[in-house]
Amino acid sequence: MHKTTLFLFFLITTVNFGQDFRFGKVSVEELKEESHALDSDADAAILFREQYSHIDYSQNNGFTLTTEIYERIKIYNAEGFEWGTHVIPIYQGGGDNEEDINSLKAVTYTLENGKVVETKLQNDGIFKEVRNKFYNVEKFTMPNLQAGCIIEFKYKLVSPFLSNIDEIRLQEDIPLNKADIRFYSPEWLVYQMHRKGLQPFKVEESSKAAKLNYVVRVDRNAGFATLSGSQLQKRNTTQNQTIDYQANSYSINVENVPAMKDEVFSSNIDNYRSAITFELAYTKYPNEPFETITSTWEAVSKTIYDSENFGGQLKNDRFYADDVDAVISGSTTSEEKATRIYEFVKQKMNWNKYIGIYADEGVKDAYKTGVGNTADINLLLVSMLRYVGLDANPIILSTRDNGIPLFPTRNGFNDVIAGVKLDENVMLMDATHKMGAANLLEEKLLNWNGRLIREDGTSEWVSLNPTKHALENTMLNLEITEDLAISCRARSQYTGNYGLSYRRNYSGKSDQESLETLEERYSGIEINELEIKNIEEVYEPVELNYSFEMLDGIEEIGGKLYILPFLHLATQENPFKSEERKHPVDFMYPWKDRFIINIKLPQGYVVESLPQNEIVNLAEDLGVFKYLISNTNGYVQVSCEMALNSSIITPQYYQDLKKFYELIVSKQNNKIVLSKV
Repeated sequence: MHKTTLFLFFLITTVNFGQDFRFGKVSVEELKEESHALDSDADAAILFREQYSHIDYSQNNGFTLTTEIYERIKIYNAEGFEWGTHVIPIYQGGGDNEEDINSLKAVTYTLENGKVVETKLQNDGIFKEVRNKFYNVEKFTMPNLQAGCIIEFKYKLVSPFLSNIDEIRLQEDIPLNKADIRFYSPEWLVYQMHRKGLQPFKVEESSKAAKLNYVVRVDRNAGFATLSGSQLQKRNTTQNQTIDYQANSYSINVENVPAMKDEVFSSNIDNYRSAITFELAYTKYPNEPFETITSTWEAVSKTIYDSENFGGQLKNDRFYADDVDAVISGSTTSEEKATRIYEFVKQKMNWNKYIGIYADEGVKDAYKTGVGNTADINLLLVSMLRYVGLDANPIILSTRDNGIPLFPTRNGFNDVIAGVKLDENVMLMDATHKMGAANLLEEKLLNWNGRLIREDGTSEWVSLNPTKHALENTMLNLEITEDLAISCRARSQYTGNYGLSYRRNYSGKSDQESLETLEERYSGIEINELEIKNIEEVYEPVELNYSFEMLDGIEEIGGKLYILPFLHLATQENPFKSEERKHPVDFMYPWKDRFIINIKLPQGYVVESLPQNEIVNLAEDLGVFKYLISNTNGYVQVSCEMALNSSIITPQYYQDLKKFYELIVSKQNNKIVLSKV
């Protein structure tokens, strides 16, 4: 270890041990700190994070989960102000079952004239938002934020839901100096740990004897008492008893955790962030049967399907039968029936911007109003597909911003689409997206695999990745004018997710707005004409036809002309600049770009030199780059193709990918040299 690094590590470790992390004990030295000792670029740092989760029992409420949160955060500059807002999800289970926040206390500390000044959070800084009927959020924004300040907050979240402890993050986008995490559970509730991330951490497990006072119901016929699991069932004959049990505890302590640095094409960086979750695996209450909660993907899938708000929504078809019969009238194949029904639901239903695996309004009411969340709409689609005899099933998934469910867990899924089996393939459909098509999902849904769940309780993984490349075909026809400007006519076609992207960008825009959008994307050109075709025809390629002039596209040096054939389409820089990559590169979908460029030579000039032809293949058939150039009959023609056949490139091929892009940049910026006859 370098001496300077060793000294800094020793310094920050010494400071950590010397700090007083009790609430309100912020020091002048902490406030004077101008930058982080190990990361001078950090906008903020978590000085201390504490989370204590424990399951307790009371006679009135049965078992409840209480999570106590405390954090102290240093903000170095204005860019770090975002850490002054904290969001708390609150699950609403219906009836009396809902989570509750209490004992919220938050203070901003600043240094004025050498003294520590406190500004307390007031009610006007606390906001509540209703997300859907299952989740609300409570968030607060700290007062008097300024560069150099420190914020502290603590609160308790009391929950009747014991199924899981929300993910505990042990690495953030800013440095984490010290974290102390503890979780306690009685032996009757057994949790499994799910770890993830590249930063290692250790979990200390222990148990100790404890006692619990509770009320039992007495079964006079059987002659023994039983303790109810999650909620005490009151009977006329009860008695107080004390029971001995083992208290299981888990402890995690980490220090000096570096910031998680985001990189280009990273998908959801949270997939690689160090964190831990605890999920209830099974229960075994005294004198009650063993009950499995989560153990396998099959068990998770069945639990979800058995819900009235999921599988229960697929039982009723009378309210839409006549409409669907009319929709499929005259169709001859299963694929045609599936596509017609999909398009019918897509056009009739309007997504209310809420996602979820469980129906919110219920498919019948949603169909009546034409509005619903993702589950309302896509479960309706599954129901209709089944009604006409197709092998259709819901597919639960996790969106990209929700991360990848690595372990059997109900909470890892947050969205649902429809799948119908045709021959040996599953057609994927999301009827919430007006510009989508069958087997063409929005990028946010392209997240590894989804779980297809059948009515009989069986389930299987289904790949969400596109099987076809997103394709761009572009042709440029260039002429060089007498004043050495470039006149060009361009034609481009886009399919797959490329086409979807263009539909998002141009749908509903006027001709002038579309022209301005294209000029903004390709700076340096002035478009004279623009025609866009098939924006609303989702099963056809999006086509762009335009012409433009480029005044500075040619350099004249010593009587020679230097031409950049790719003009505004050239890749200007390599996006991969890091020396190493620890997590995969994620392009979301495979893609292929093809360019044909025809350059008419100006009168009185001949080709002096051309770039060399090049064909390069990435390892394991991951990609290809082809660059071919020729000079015939007064024209120079460039043919270029670059393709990535896999949306995911693992770290072992990062250096190859980096060189691949270096070649693309080099070849696309090579110039053709013309000289006078």
